[in-house]
Amino acid sequence: MKPYPNTETLEQAYGLAKNSYAQVGINTDEAIQAAEAVPLSLQCWQGDDVRGFEGVRGLSGGGILPTGNYPGRARNGDELRAHAGLAFSLIPGAKRFNLHSMYREGKPGETIDRDALEPEHFHTWMAWSKAEAIPLDFNPTFFAHPLAERATLSHEDAEIRRFWIRHALAARRIASAFGENQGSRAINNLWIPDGSKDMPADRLSPRLRLKDALDEILACSLPPHTLRDTLECKLFGIGSEAYVVGSHEFYLSYAVQKQISLCLDMGHFHPTETIADKISGILPFVPGLLIHFSRGLRWDSDHVALFSDETREVCREIKRAGAFDRVALALDFFDASIHRIAAWVIGARSIRKALLEAFLEPTSLLVAAEQAGKYHERLALLEALKTFPVAAVWDKLCLDAGVPVGMDWLQTIPAVS
Repeated sequence: MKPYPNTETLEQAYGLAKNSYAQVGINTDEAIQAAEAVPLSLQCWQGDDVRGFEGVRGLSGGGILPTGNYPGRARNGDELRAHAGLAFSLIPGAKRFNLHSMYREGKPGETIDRDALEPEHFHTWMAWSKAEAIPLDFNPTFFAHPLAERATLSHEDAEIRRFWIRHALAARRIASAFGENQGSRAINNLWIPDGSKDMPADRLSPRLRLKDALDEILACSLPPHTLRDTLECKLFGIGSEAYVVGSHEFYLSYAVQKQISLCLDMGHFHPTETIADKISGILPFVPGLLIHFSRGLRWDSDHVALFSDETREVCREIKRAGAFDRVALALDFFDASIHRIAAWVIGARSIRKALLEAFLEPTSLLVAAEQAGKYHERLALLEALKTFPVAAVWDKLCLDAGVPVGMDWLQTIPAVS
């Protein structure tokens, strides 16, 4: 399973690759450093099938559904942190960890509803974050709750709507505490499942209620160096196939008006639609973007992210725009049909490899040909780059990062029963 018989052969292959890229003006050592420096946030919910630690047995009121019954699901915080730690050890580059509100840890038997959550309910996560030097991101949880059966922030019942507003406010305070604890801003990403399975008679009223709720949630001032708010749209969900209140158009308009960041999930658009072109179309108008790497497959949005054409194009677009200081990257998939730790590793390594390929692109040559009207030259170079030896540079990145090369990481994945 090893691509090279020994390190010497790997270094020889890298030397040849380095020379190839040098011919188009690329320093591969610098590309490796740049690719490793981009933080990638791994999602906690892949480790336990989006169960959380509130005692729920399955999802409800959410329009999402993990499928499969592969053994080995994390059952508590200690197991989830251990599994994430193993995944981290097999993934090169800068990493973060992304929590949902439903992963709070309290005292045994303690009952705390989501609108009463405080930073203290995540003190174990914050201690772990500091000890492991893994910054945390956060998400309010608007699903798997009795009050989420019909709607949340757009609900026509004012009392139910107020519950979810209080929850969103609590989540922002928790994320701000994360940012203060770790010395870097925590992203707090808001997604709600509100929508309709069949054609609604009134599309506007729920959106007006959502707008008012967001206005109240975001009016609460918190230290900007601790928190970055984002809003995540979706085309459809299970049970909301005909209409989603928080659509792309709604959140894009709101983000531009309020000057907050927008989340684009690769699986939340039409199956034939790519988000790569949206990046440069939106960046001039909002402070930043959050990209959720997932893989839509027909009408399911959350398959494990791969080194696919779409993934590679997204990474290239961010690099070409020089926007890694404004665009955050995170994984967002949950597959309960395969080994959960392996799913993390496959997805994260695929994204890191795509980032490396993006930094290996001689963008200046492409732009120069384009500006000179030499479109044939631009196209020829793009085609030539497809067979450049990125694999040898990737192996060198892994070797220098101290993570397994090639398929060797599979030998570290524990058997489960």
